Amino acid sequence: MGIVYVARSKGLQAWGADVGLGKNTLYKIGYAEDADPASILAAGLAGFSDWELIKAQEVEDTTEQALLDRLARKEKLVDPNYYPKIKGARGLVKIDLMKVENSMRIRIALETNQEPKTLKVKPADIAQYLISNALG
Repeated sequence: MGIVYVARSKGLQAWGADVGLGKNTLYKIGYAEDADPASILAAGLAGFSDWELIKAQEVEDTTEQALLDRLARKEKLVDPNYYPKIKGARGLVKIDLMKVENSMRIRIALETNQEPKTLKVKPADIAQYLISNALG
């Protein structure tokens, strides 16, 4: 049994804005089999050490590669070979906030039978979106 987690780094998001990947759109999704996600993030990833764990969820019978393959069908994964700054870090995802908002609208409409008037996408919503799409 492992843990799938979503995290963000302010430094990585600022770097993403500088190189044209968009502001506040880069998140890390990963899978920890034996370790605690907080300890993995504390060690630093992609050349940044200011990672903040947003959401973690226990899952069974999966691998990080399987999660990333399923997620790549809906979202754009950042190629670590193209950007030398991120030092080969896998699992970095460029989020399209409109897709997250549309997913939230549909989910809320189905649950309440009403269309939501206004939505503001929060990091926790993005984390839930990533995890649900990565798990299938």
